[in-house]
Amino acid sequence: MDKLKSTLKEEVRKYAGSGRGARLRLYPILDDERSHYSVVAVDEPRGKYLKHEIHVVFARLQDDHIIIEVDNTDKPLVDALLQQEIPREKIILAYAGETVSDAIPSAGD
Repeated sequence: MDKLKSTLKEEVRKYAGSGRGARLRLYPILDDERSHYSVVAVDEPRGKYLKHEIHVVFARLQDDHIIIEVDNTDKPLVDALLQQEIPREKIILAYAGETVSDAIPSAGD
């Protein structure tokens, strides 16, 4: 699980880049205690009424699997993880309707 965690954390962190985008600030949120990793984009400058933010990407670890909950990128996190040799069967695309129960066999299987 350490390889999954360290690879996921590093790949998510890359989406924040330098912390700035076109009129955006990008904030990596890397929570090792809960194994939740995300990047949030916030409009800049923030005026009185302009207060939009989105998750660029959000993924977490559960039962030795990476679950990608949100991916609003043009370079999907799943592809980055596959390039880092994380097996596809260890990655669940929750945003695409895949579920943990589909990926993890029950004791009777």
